[in-house]
Amino acid sequence: MEGIEAGEHDPHLVGYLRFFNAEQFYEAHDVLEALWLKDRKGPDGDFFKGLIQFAGSFVHLQKRRLRPARVLFLRSTTYLCKYPSPHYALDVEGIIRLAKRWAAATEAVEPETEMLVETKAPRIGFHQTIVFE
Repeated sequence: MEGIEAGEHDPHLVGYLRFFNAEQFYEAHDVLEALWLKDRKGPDGDFFKGLIQFAGSFVHLQKRRLRPARVLFLRSTTYLCKYPSPHYALDVEGIIRLAKRWAAATEAVEPETEMLVETKAPRIGFHQTIVFE
């Protein structure tokens, strides 16, 4: 899994981004959960939880479960909004905008729609501003 430079970044967060960008959302969720479990009550616990829920939203989309996806997209924003942008070299504000955009999109389509076939999942990376086309 190429494309994400590890450098000074935590290996769990690097793994999260690599899996996420490869559209292996469950694996992204899983690898970051190990880091979250260590820092659940720490200063970054909610940040990791928000990213886990963001990836989990896409797991639901892959399974065409739009309502649970929407709930997790919105819930992820409540955790992520507590952090500055950037945080851990990630565009937190951009991820929040993505989550809100995808949540709204789940309401605009028919149930059982394969959203990830019609719309490509976003890519996120360190030191990258998320731009909307």
